[in-house]
Amino acid sequence: MELSLGSLPFGLDFHPSDQLVAAALITGDLHLYRYNADSPPQKLLDLHAHEESCRAVRFVNGGQAMLTGSTDRSILATDVETGATIARLEDSHEDAIYSLINVTESTVASGDDQGCIKVWDTRQRTLCNSFDAHEEYVSDMTFAADAMKLLGTSGDGTLSVCNLRKNTVQTRSEFSEEELTSVVLMKNGRKVVCGSQSGTVLLYSWGYFKDCSDRFVGLSPNSVDALLKLDEDRVITGSENGLISLVGILPNRIIQPIAEHSEYPIESLALGFGRYIKRFRK
Repeated sequence: MELSLGSLPFGLDFHPSDQLVAAALITGDLHLYRYNADSPPQKLLDLHAHEESCRAVRFVNGGQAMLTGSTDRSILATDVETGATIARLEDSHEDAIYSLINVTESTVASGDDQGCIKVWDTRQRTLCNSFDAHEEYVSDMTFAADAMKLLGTSGDGTLSVCNLRKNTVQTRSEFSEEELTSVVLMKNGRKVVCGSQSGTVLLYSWGYFKDCSDRFVGLSPNSVDALLKLDEDRVITGSENGLISLVGILPNRIIQPIAEHSEYPIESLALGFGRYIKRFRK
């Protein structure tokens, strides 16, 4: 499947239970498509969601709504069926929103360009937590449900661990020499895997976040901008040189290249009905 979006995409997400994919564009527009293996994608919605770049999109509330975050600092909830605005949080952050993830069925987390992470209740439309976790942009986040910990990576080269129960930044790693770009939990929560601007993949052991316990230096000479967990032992990586690879973790090895996207960076990966889709700059 290939989509011609017309403008630079910054974010994408698959619907949790239907063959729908949403894309967030640099123009502030939000696109929604229905896809099928046997026919071309069908555009269902084309909305001007934000006045500035739409950087991130997530399906929320069981797929009933799409949530978008923008450089205009607003978060918008849009009805999937009708395209109508459900709610808009103006000035939700003090700086441009960079990243957005689902935390639970009714909460999401947003990260901005100045390192602030906020957790929101999507049904009550209220702020649950706020953390001054980093000194630069929050590149990615992931959630450890059993521990109620939210982990974030940043352009400042650190990994943060935010305790949602205590509403505190529990710890932050030592500064690494490169920007951290992405993060996933693997090995049944025992390992935190981070991509970096140098192409090195950093592994942290759970509970020992100050310094990484292992480094995978043979993956790519280019920035590893996207990580997508396939299972507890394998992760799909997207690199600045356009290469998508299947990688094993502990033992660290490149299992096989999956695809490449010409000379354009792979900045985001998502799974939907057993398939993956890639996003790139052009």
